[in-house]
This record gives sequence, structure tokens and C-alpha cells, in this order.
Amino acid sequence: MKIENTKAQMRKGVLEYCILSILKDGEAYTSDILETLKDAKMLVVEGTIYPLLTRLKNAGLLNYRWEESTSGPPRKYYELTETGKLFLKELNTTWDELRQAVNRVTSSTTTK
Repeated sequence: MKIENTKAQMRKGVLEYCILSILKDGEAYTSDILETLKDAKMLVVEGTIYPLLTRLKNAGLLNYRWEESTSGPPRKYYELTETGKLFLKELNTTWDELRQAVNRVTSSTTTK
């Protein structure tokens, strides 16, 4: 078993949550989302993020708007819908519970 595969799966598992969290404070352009993820050491390529943003939009969690750009094609800015905000709130609770559970398990196994 390769550690890189496991690490990639762990990152993939929380990517939706991270994207929704980035958008909680307002709209963002895809490259801004990618930059925020990169700064947090969550390395994601465009080929991964675009289908994910489309899936979140189709699920009713995101909206987008087009804005003309002076330096190229129009830009698509994403933002959370009201449903997305409620979904994120639920994910926050779930993440806190999961984090606490994992910390309990991993800290108790390392002290034995």
C-alpha cells in the first residue's frame, strides 16, 4: 500500500468541505479558491476542482455569476446559496465530531 494514495484520499474526502468553507465569507473566483487551498497545503489541480464546483452547483449548494475581465475571458465567481450555508453548518458540526473522535482514537493508541 502506498502512503501517497492514502494521503490523496484523505485530502479528497475533505475537499468539498474546504471549498464550501472558503466561500463562507463571500464569492470567489476559481483561481482564488485554488490559491487558498494551495496556501493551506491542499494541492489541487484545475481538473479536480472544476467538476467538483459543478457538482456542488448542481446540488444547489453554490451559485455563480459571470464578470467581464479586462485581461481575458469572463470570470465565473462562485458563492454559497442559502442551502449551501445550511449544508456547511451541518458539515462544521460533523467535522468537529469527527475530529474529536479521531483525536481520541489516535491519541489513545499512541499512548499505549
